[in-house]
Amino acid sequence: MKKHDEFVDYLLELMQPLGPVSAKAMFGGYGIYIDELMFALVADDVLYFKTDAANRPDFEQRGLPLFLYQRNGKAYNMSYSEAPAEVLDDADAMQLWANKAIEAALKNRKPGKKARRK
Repeated sequence: MKKHDEFVDYLLELMQPLGPVSAKAMFGGYGIYIDELMFALVADDVLYFKTDAANRPDFEQRGLPLFLYQRNGKAYNMSYSEAPAEVLDDADAMQLWANKAIEAALKNRKPGKKARRK
């Protein structure tokens, strides 16, 4: 089993009720997956969930920032928003927000990508 940092390990433990969650190192952070579907990411010890038109208003109402990255001096958005603080302390909140992110990821996955969901 690949070693993750303590924060990622903690998140995976909180997310276990969702099903087979895992983390893969990417670009200095981690992608969080269920089966082969990426629904969250961790960058600089901040958890971000996948967003789409259905769940984005929940993040916007709370003023939660988008995940942005810089490339060639330009900022890019990957349709992920910072998770609310309570998901880090409340397993029920984690399940609620993570499930919405999983649904957003399922609806917006690229054609040809297979992802199973229990």
